Amino acid sequence: MGLDDKKAIFGWSMYDWANSAFATAVMAGFFPIFFKQFWSVGTDTTVSTARLGLANSIASIIVALSAPILGAIADKGTSKKKFLLFFAYMGVVMTASLYMVSKGNWPMAVVLYVLASVGFSGGNIFYDALITIVASERKLDFVSALGFSLGYLGGGVLFAVNVWMTLSPETFGLENAREAVRFSFLSVSIWWGVFSIPLLLFVKEPTHGEGKSGVNMVKAGFTQLRETFQEVRHLKTIFLFLVAYWLYIDGVDTIVRMAVDYGISIGFKSNDLIVALLIVQFVGFPAAIGFGYLGGMIGAKRAIFIAIAVYLFVSIWGAFMQSKNEFYILAITIGLVQGGIQALSRSFFARIIPIGRSAEYFGFYNMLGKFAAVIGPVLMGGVGLLVKSMGYSSGIASRVSITSIALLFIAGGTLFYFVNEERGREEVKYLSQKP
Repeated sequence: MGLDDKKAIFGWSMYDWANSAFATAVMAGFFPIFFKQFWSVGTDTTVSTARLGLANSIASIIVALSAPILGAIADKGTSKKKFLLFFAYMGVVMTASLYMVSKGNWPMAVVLYVLASVGFSGGNIFYDALITIVASERKLDFVSALGFSLGYLGGGVLFAVNVWMTLSPETFGLENAREAVRFSFLSVSIWWGVFSIPLLLFVKEPTHGEGKSGVNMVKAGFTQLRETFQEVRHLKTIFLFLVAYWLYIDGVDTIVRMAVDYGISIGFKSNDLIVALLIVQFVGFPAAIGFGYLGGMIGAKRAIFIAIAVYLFVSIWGAFMQSKNEFYILAITIGLVQGGIQALSRSFFARIIPIGRSAEYFGFYNMLGKFAAVIGPVLMGGVGLLVKSMGYSSGIASRVSITSIALLFIAGGTLFYFVNEERGREEVKYLSQKP
């Protein structure tokens, strides 16, 4: 089965459909609300925000520290699919376990959420790396965008059903809205597990070199990782891109993870915020594909710049929102660019790395993305607590905290300006020719 095989592209893309249910319904949707109103009941909003930011940061640190090592091991053992499925089903089990966490037990909710997030993020390392064995260079932008597009649609469909469950629990034989939210965690785990199967069936990972397993594979992985660290000083374009990506994707991830919490903190109703998330999902579905085509027309770099500029505007505008209609307009704006910046960043990086070591390099890619997500939520929560300690209200503190994210888009965009794709390819080619 070669590159651009339709079944392989379908199977690969469906994993985004599968795991985006966690990103949408759990990470961005019900978990922040339930964490604030059920598991942290009676706690000040700034404290619960800081707890949620800490939970996201712990998960990010775990993935960030392990990502390059796991990637190097997977490349040596041609085990990307095995690692992906291990992390995916760990996420599935941990997400289902959230159903059993009792009221007020925020520490247990944090533990399970961290483990589920590790499963989600860890699986994405190997999912991203597999794009180089299903898509040719000319189709990278389109296939990457297709995955994100299906992710928005799949996540949106299940989330819409979950919202319906909370609004009309009796229709589904549930006692109340609280029970419906708890059941939504189970539905996400089932959705994630079932729709991961097409990737398992249709994506065929090629074998190359000598087959390694067990201790030998781990040793080979660590050896490869050490060599790559030595190589990075020769691959200045990759290094510069990763730092730029680290900064601007931090802003994106922070907005995804903290938007609902922020909306609650400044006084919006939970139902209004859920509607806004659904808007992001269903706008993001066609917009991600549109950005894939835009990247093909004007180049991925220019399209990424457009998305960064929009996010910079969003991070400043968000501090001045007063009505739910403004929040809806903000959701539409984010939906237009969120999938695009994620998809084109992935395909841009895939073009400037050694293809045979994609899992390892995407390990670095995800490592920096996750270290960025360590900074964002803590920065936002920390700024909010600092402003609150100065005597301002929780609402004002939350509004000030969102503007701190603008710094990450400014810094990331500035560094990305100096990334040259052609030079990056030449550096990789030169390195591969060295004895």
